[in-house]
Amino acid sequence: MGWLKDETGLERNAANYVPLTPLSFLNRAVQIWPDHLAVVYGPHRKTYAEYAERISRLASGLTGLGVEPGDVVATILPNIPAQAEAHFGVPACGAVLNAINTRLDPDTISYILDHGEAKVVLCDPQFLPVLAEAFDRMESEPPQVVEVPDDHAGVHRHSDYLQYEDLLANGDPDFAWIMPEDEWESIALNYTSGTTGRPKGVVYHHRGAYLNAMGQVLSWRIVLHPVYLTIVPLFHCNGWCHTWMMPAVGGTIVCCRDVRADSIFNAIADEGVTHFGGAPIVLNTLINAPEDQKRAFDHVVEVFTAGAPPAPATLAAIEPMGFNVTQVYGLTETYGPGTECTWQSRWDHMEGEARAAQKSRQGVAMPFLEPMDVLDEAGAPIARDGKTRGEIVFRGNGVMKGYLKNPRATKEAFKDGLFHSGDIAVMHPDNYLQIADRAKDIIISGGENISSVEVEGVLMAHPAVLLCAVVAKPDDKWGEVPCAFVELKDGRDASEADLIAFARERLAGFKTPKKVVFQELPKTSTGKIQKFELRTQAKDM
Repeated sequence: MGWLKDETGLERNAANYVPLTPLSFLNRAVQIWPDHLAVVYGPHRKTYAEYAERISRLASGLTGLGVEPGDVVATILPNIPAQAEAHFGVPACGAVLNAINTRLDPDTISYILDHGEAKVVLCDPQFLPVLAEAFDRMESEPPQVVEVPDDHAGVHRHSDYLQYEDLLANGDPDFAWIMPEDEWESIALNYTSGTTGRPKGVVYHHRGAYLNAMGQVLSWRIVLHPVYLTIVPLFHCNGWCHTWMMPAVGGTIVCCRDVRADSIFNAIADEGVTHFGGAPIVLNTLINAPEDQKRAFDHVVEVFTAGAPPAPATLAAIEPMGFNVTQVYGLTETYGPGTECTWQSRWDHMEGEARAAQKSRQGVAMPFLEPMDVLDEAGAPIARDGKTRGEIVFRGNGVMKGYLKNPRATKEAFKDGLFHSGDIAVMHPDNYLQIADRAKDIIISGGENISSVEVEGVLMAHPAVLLCAVVAKPDDKWGEVPCAFVELKDGRDASEADLIAFARERLAGFKTPKKVVFQELPKTSTGKIQKFELRTQAKDM
């Protein structure tokens, strides 16, 4: 189908086919905008010409350390320039980047280094003690270490390891990048959170990274020369591919080591930040920041938010401050964002809670994916009624290659030619997706299914609530009931009875929390609330 009857001489060749890779974006940017600012981090301000030279030196330096095409190079770094440089420098020497979560424990890091077989690891001095413990627990030979001090943040040299700037100084600025011969070649290895059992190694290819980056240019309506603030950790789905995307549009990356309200407002006001991504907790941080930390700015900042469905109350509060929020949704297995709540002009008249509720949907597939669907237990598409629930499935170039050294899990994830997310959602009549819950987060009380997301959305509307998470609490009569864990805003007060009464006015009785616990919520480095810890606490109550 689709072939001409005679295609003699129409074969693929070097002139008409080049493997897709984000490395091409940077090669192009250097030619067009050599003097345009590429990376900013305090006094560190590098043009595209300087950025590319440092990346060439890194690729050359890694090759000098014995890194060969197909080897893995790990990083344990915050969002600093070296982490951005590694996203290009590691694949430029033919290797595969494994950006490791900086908050992991030594045991998990040792497993990742063993499983991924990293040959070199670039490490911030802050994390060297944890890395040393991880080395003690490794079964294989530990990788070579390159220390990456961060003088701007006061994190100075800590060891006698090879220093990052020395590695670059000895590298060849004219090193010829090793471009992929096949776009299916691996570019990155990312590990899932591993909240149950060992984390799985998710493998990305050059084609997916390229198309994800290009697709988000469309989804985010980006024009030339955006200024992007790196709030999403670059170890999380490679920062949603945004660092790979920036050279395609001549953008400037503003690195952000510590995600605080004052640093975000300062970056917006002083550097002219136009875009950032982040979990809803980041939005709440800005909303509830002390007035002396807020800064005025005269432009609209475009925000992608994901990680958990933001409460409509959060969206209603953040937009008047100068932020236009687009809800996105995805997984490590989909290179980060895979869907977006594409705004329609027919909704422009909406205001307040109605507008926020519309924006809180997870939306439709991004351009680099085929239209996703929600299937019932029999594998059939669910009714588009906004009520019937099923599992979200994906298909397309924005889906991982699979799980490293885990063919059984890969086969299970790709059953019937689809990637099965494990997330539960409804589909509205307009084909817009809205997450109901993770399958494991559904609360079944007396045979009735309760969406923890729905209950959280109601509680987040209470004026005293900063954050909340709802999990199942075992119950002798009902099997399990909703239990809410709540953080209150500074200077605000509310009792358990207050919040239960507030929820009862807005929810069916069986959905109302039967217990409210006030405490700081455990969170991952990306701002996701760790519900597995809260479920453990609820079991003991």
